[in-house]
Amino acid sequence: MSDQADQPSPYDEGEPAERPVLWGLVALLGVGLVIGLLAAGGVTVAVKVLGLGGDEGQAAAGGSSGEQSMYLPTPSPTTSGGEDGAGPLVSGAGKQPSESGSASEGTQPINLTAGQDSVGAMEQIDLTGDYDGGEGAVLQVQRKESGSWSDFPVTVTVSGGQFTTYVQTGQTGKNIFRVVDSNTGEASNPVTVQVG
Repeated sequence: MSDQADQPSPYDEGEPAERPVLWGLVALLGVGLVIGLLAAGGVTVAVKVLGLGGDEGQAAAGGSSGEQSMYLPTPSPTTSGGEDGAGPLVSGAGKQPSESGSASEGTQPINLTAGQDSVGAMEQIDLTGDYDGGEGAVLQVQRKESGSWSDFPVTVTVSGGQFTTYVQTGQTGKNIFRVVDSNTGEASNPVTVQVG
């Protein structure tokens, strides 16, 4: 019993009991601060590497903030598209380019190819082609209906002299498609796909 009386109590030296808890909270706060700083540094590095930081990020990723990256055609009046007039608005519907495009030259500068000869209703029809000298041009897909060309609610932009898009239609039978340069009126060769 005398051994217990000889050992000093932590409360005997005048230290309050809260001091170990206080030091634990200070240590926890310090660890949280270090983790927060590391996380902020990691996010900063990731933003710079991925180029998400605005103009500075674009410059670091090799981009130029002053260059245009998209061609925008000159606005023109719009009309409702689609067979029943309830389709989406399509620009340039009033324009009817010449049927032959540049037949006087004997060559077609816009070459169009259909990926399929025959598809079921609403199946994908792949349209691809090339357009020499048409870099950045917006091409309007058209379908021949009742002897005249009507805008189909699909456009595609020429990149690297080539273009690729697809259409889907529920109109069964022989469907004839072409693409037309929205700016110049230049038309491609027609392609025929049997839908049904």
